[in-house]
Amino acid sequence: QVQLVESGGGLVQPGGSLRLSCAASGRIFSINAMGWYRQAPGKERELVATITSGGATDYADSVKGRFTISRDSAANTVYLQMNSLKFEDTAVYYCAADLRIAVLKRNNYWGQGTQVTVSS
Repeated sequence: QVQLVESGGGLVQPGGSLRLSCAASGRIFSINAMGWYRQAPGKERELVATITSGGATDYADSVKGRFTISRDSAANTVYLQMNSLKFEDTAVYYCAADLRIAVLKRNNYWGQGTQVTVSS
């Protein structure tokens, strides 16, 4: 019913930049918030950044000042601009959405993940 499709991952050198995109589609009544999480090998999934329907943003301390989350509400799309990438940013990045498919049906949805590798 709801799909989140990520794009934009890849291989980048330290100090480089990447921009991730995530488009939500399907039976969507409203979106409360969207965000990005990441999971590195052997580690738990962690929050990277979130943005609410009102535009409020939140970032993990490790990415503040380097990553920027933004959205296109009309297109149900969220972006993550990643600058000054570090080796430790290497992970699978997952898009997440807190949305309603009806007035009283609210749930969290996840994308399939996109690999970001920072390597020289």
